Amino acid sequence: MQRMSEQILAHAGGLPEGTPVSAKSLLHLGNRAAVDQALSRLAERGQLIRAGRGVYLRPVTSRFGTRSPSVEQAVEALASQRGEVIVSSGAAAANTLGLTTQVPVRSVYLTSGRTRKMNLGKQVVELRHAPRWQLALANRPAGEAVRALAWLGPEKAEAALLALKRNLPQTTFNELVAAAPQLPTWLARSVGKAAHG
Repeated sequence: MQRMSEQILAHAGGLPEGTPVSAKSLLHLGNRAAVDQALSRLAERGQLIRAGRGVYLRPVTSRFGTRSPSVEQAVEALASQRGEVIVSSGAAAANTLGLTTQVPVRSVYLTSGRTRKMNLGKQVVELRHAPRWQLALANRPAGEAVRALAWLGPEKAEAALLALKRNLPQTTFNELVAAAPQLPTWLARSVGKAAHG
C-alpha cells in the first residue's frame, strides 16, 4: 500500500500547481477502492488536501511553509479536468468592472456543473450551478459584464449599461450586444436600449 501512496504523490508532484487529482485519474495504479483508500490516507497525513468529494490537491511548499494552491488555479484546473465552465460570480464581476465598491467576502464561482463546495485549506470556495446564459462568453470581459448585470438585477441594469458603454472598449460592448439574444428578456431589452440610446 505504501508503494501506491508514493506513486500517487509522484504523479501529483508532476502536475502544475493547483491541478486536482482524482481517483479516476489514478486507476492505472490499482483498483478504485485501493486508490480511494490511499488518497484518503494521504489527506489524513496532510500530504494532499481534500478539496471536495473525490477531488484532492497537492499543497504548495515554499520556504515559508506549506499552503493551499491559489483559488484561481484550483478552479481553473477543476474546470478543465471536469469539462465544466466555471467563472467568477456576478458580485465579483461587478466589482472588477467598477459597477460596485462592494468586495465579495466569500469566494463564489458559477459553474455549468452541480452546486458544491471546495475546501482549500481554511478557505471554502462555493461553486454554484448557473443558467447557461450567465456562463455565456465565459472568460471574456463581455461575459463578466453579463454576470455583473445579472447580479445587479433589472432595477440597476440600465444605469450600469450606460457606465459599461462609456468604460468598456467598443469591441467588448459590441460583443455584449451580440450576445443579447441569449439573455433573458429584461436584460436583452436593457442591452438593446443602451446600444441604440
